[in-house]
Amino acid sequence: MIDELVSQIETRFAELQDELSDPAVIGDRQRFATASRAYRELEPAARLASEYRRSLDDVEGARELLAEDGDDPELRSMLESARERMGELEEEIRLAMVERDPNDDKNVIVEIRPGAGGEEAGLWAGDLYRMFTRYAERRRFTVEPLSIGEGTYTFAIKGDGAYSVFKFEGGTHRVQRVPETESQGRIHTSTATVAVLPEAEEVEIDIDPGDLQIDVYRSSGPGGQSVNTTDSAVRITHKPSGIVVSMQDEKSQLQNRERAMRVLRARLYERAVAEQQAAVAASRSAQVGTGERAEKIRTYNYPERRVTDHRVGMRLHNLDGVLMGELDELTSALQDDEKRRRLEEKASVA
Repeated sequence: MIDELVSQIETRFAELQDELSDPAVIGDRQRFATASRAYRELEPAARLASEYRRSLDDVEGARELLAEDGDDPELRSMLESARERMGELEEEIRLAMVERDPNDDKNVIVEIRPGAGGEEAGLWAGDLYRMFTRYAERRRFTVEPLSIGEGTYTFAIKGDGAYSVFKFEGGTHRVQRVPETESQGRIHTSTATVAVLPEAEEVEIDIDPGDLQIDVYRSSGPGGQSVNTTDSAVRITHKPSGIVVSMQDEKSQLQNRERAMRVLRARLYERAVAEQQAAVAASRSAQVGTGERAEKIRTYNYPERRVTDHRVGMRLHNLDGVLMGELDELTSALQDDEKRRRLEEKASVA
């Protein structure tokens, strides 16, 4: 089984290399982008397949030498090491070939809202916003603020594979720290909720204009000359679902409406995906994806400078670095966990 899979990986990777050097493909932007994305996705598995071949050669070479020279302790140790590594590579290759989430390549819309904790929860929501924007910049994604104010943050993160990175941040983030306003030095626990939505294209979500109630009103709060003077703010209500989206950050009513529609499409798309996942997961004890949204996913403990991700049991004593956007280690662990769960689900279905 594994030898056949390795051969398939090698064959497909060679085909993609040929495509990317084909002038006809290079001259076709869409074909070249598709081949490049497929190449990037397969490249980790191809590296593992190459290492598997080398380990297989080491095993066969050690066996031949042992047959010729008798039982040599050094050769025996080499053989055992190569066999052990081959066993590890089998699992790594299978994990690398697990089917990706179809939304992984999409841009995302992130919504952060204060949870429990009053004013401190609002401050914590702002800290999370800065953490995510720094992480996005580290990953060379583009951040586009959509609606910022009163402790709530709605923004888009654009870039190839943005959802594959940020989807693990959806849920309740808990902080334990002494607020600046706390005179007794007592530690408070506050929360903020984060929703990470794959941004949907218009062709993916068909919205009937008759299902929308669109209200315009005057903007409030800081924002320049148009505040309280023009009806530029927009509130869109999707009547069948009850979803309400409001935007007022732009001076133009048209721009606020376009932003509100982007968020509405993302919420409706996520809702459709969640319903599909729930139907598939009905026979399982634990649901995947949005079923975990209401649960506490991560705790940030300031006194101990510790970050704990409760989904994978990971503890990092690097709170300052994490808040500066150093989330790669957490993301990597969560991506590996997702692949293992997908592999287990695939095996159970089979």
